[in-house]
Amino acid sequence: MTQGILIKNAYVIDPLSGIRGEIMDIAIRDGRIVEDALPGSEVIDAGGCLTLPGGIDSHSHVCGTKVNFGRYMSPEDMRAGRTSRKGVMHVTSGYSVPTTFGNSYRYSTMGYTTVLEGAMAPLEARHTHEEFTATPHQDMLANTLFDGNWSVMEAVREKDVKRAAAIVAWTLAAVKGFAIKLTNPGGTEAWGWGKDVSHIHDPVPYFEVTPAEIISTMIQANEILRLPHSVHLHCNNLGVPGNFRTTLETMDLAPPAGDDRQTLYLTHVQFHSYGGTTWRDISSKSEEIARSLNSKPQVVIDMGQIMFGRTTTMTADGPMEFKLYMLHHNKWSNHDVELETGSGIIPVYYSRKSLVNCVMWAIGLELALLAKNPWQCLLSTDNPNGAPFVKYPEIIALLMSRRMRENERKEIDPRTEHYVPLFALDRELDWYDIAVMTRAGQAKAMGITRIGKGHLSPGAQADVAIYPLKPDNLDPSVDYQQVMAGFSRTLYTIKRGRVVARDGDVVVEGANSTIWTRSRVPPEYDMGSDPEFTRKFDQYYTVRLRNYPVQDVYLPRGVCIETEAAL
Repeated sequence: MTQGILIKNAYVIDPLSGIRGEIMDIAIRDGRIVEDALPGSEVIDAGGCLTLPGGIDSHSHVCGTKVNFGRYMSPEDMRAGRTSRKGVMHVTSGYSVPTTFGNSYRYSTMGYTTVLEGAMAPLEARHTHEEFTATPHQDMLANTLFDGNWSVMEAVREKDVKRAAAIVAWTLAAVKGFAIKLTNPGGTEAWGWGKDVSHIHDPVPYFEVTPAEIISTMIQANEILRLPHSVHLHCNNLGVPGNFRTTLETMDLAPPAGDDRQTLYLTHVQFHSYGGTTWRDISSKSEEIARSLNSKPQVVIDMGQIMFGRTTTMTADGPMEFKLYMLHHNKWSNHDVELETGSGIIPVYYSRKSLVNCVMWAIGLELALLAKNPWQCLLSTDNPNGAPFVKYPEIIALLMSRRMRENERKEIDPRTEHYVPLFALDRELDWYDIAVMTRAGQAKAMGITRIGKGHLSPGAQADVAIYPLKPDNLDPSVDYQQVMAGFSRTLYTIKRGRVVARDGDVVVEGANSTIWTRSRVPPEYDMGSDPEFTRKFDQYYTVRLRNYPVQDVYLPRGVCIETEAAL
């Protein structure tokens, strides 16, 4: 590492620090933002270009067994996106599901330095962590799946919130996970028996609990453990016409927060905002969802924007993937993870000629434009489900330019406008909104501002993105092509005080960190010493409890956020 870096003449937007667009200098030393640069620091002249904290993706699927299976079930996808070795850059391949190095390099050239893997099965955590180490330029986190966990559902059935919290605490520490993830709670477990749940008050087969009870109990458990992130929820009935009612009922389960944080994070809400009764009359219900969101500061969502073209869908929502298979009749994979969760994978193509796809495309944009508070609606595609993350610059341009949306209107199914409110919305997001939705809001929602993520105040991690965009001389509404190009390729991406990408090329080897959580619980709540927990574990799992935890060697640069449970 050099003596440091001094970034001069940067046009800085840093919402967490209250900076809305100021020309200023940024000093970096020892991987952190500091007040003053050391003599001899490397000087980077930003020349008035847009300078933001490193990008954060709060919901993506880039590592793990599900993602890896998506790679080898689609060789046609892996033939795309090929790059040869160049300098320190490894060979890469893949478009919607690239190799780990491909993901890392593409995120880096776009200015992203932190990525949360949206769904990690605890039993398969080692594989996820192995792939984290091969994603070198982003700090990684893993939401850990509890949607069909038998021990959790038994605790829910017994109305034992403290035991549920203890199980979560033990599991997160054992597998080095970051937060609680619920995917179609109860539904994927039901799918193991050839069934599903269609309402949050439907019972899960053989467990006598409902999705609503699982969600409410896990919210309470999360707050007892004081985890940095809230419950991260993929609602029931994803992708089903009329599912907006389920989403609204689910949002009503989130209790108010008393400390300026959310108690519930709903992911890829575009897929959960459908009206109608069949695919023939599907319509947007974004206005109803946004109205509820705007009245609930304790809820945060991300868009789950779809973009036209081919991609690969993958989710722990096994029954939903089977429904997609029945629609598309494309190759399909389903997988059960014992006593925990499951998954499904199917390649798809979103077409401008499909009315359903056009309605879906509109809904994601509508959610972002109708949300009054950008801190409550974050930018995502549920990568790769809605689109690969390389589409983020295009989404940003669409949100900043009504003219671009109108031009796209001419290319899509003309019937779309009768089913969506998008083209009546004249709002255009500004640079500050985009900074919130791609950095500050994501860091705040994930609870990682405390470790210096998402801002550029002294003491913060020196994760910085400098884009070839000059906001003072650029009208995003008109120059949307320039906006797209600018957000696609940074002038400099700085990760922990090192320039890792310059003008679209990765220039150094990376050394990421894996961020995980451990909640300290009283000895009587240590599930590793609980005889009943151990007995059931050894009875039903194919591995012994002692062989379940992920060893520290899988996290060569682990960063643990510790909390004190209120048990």
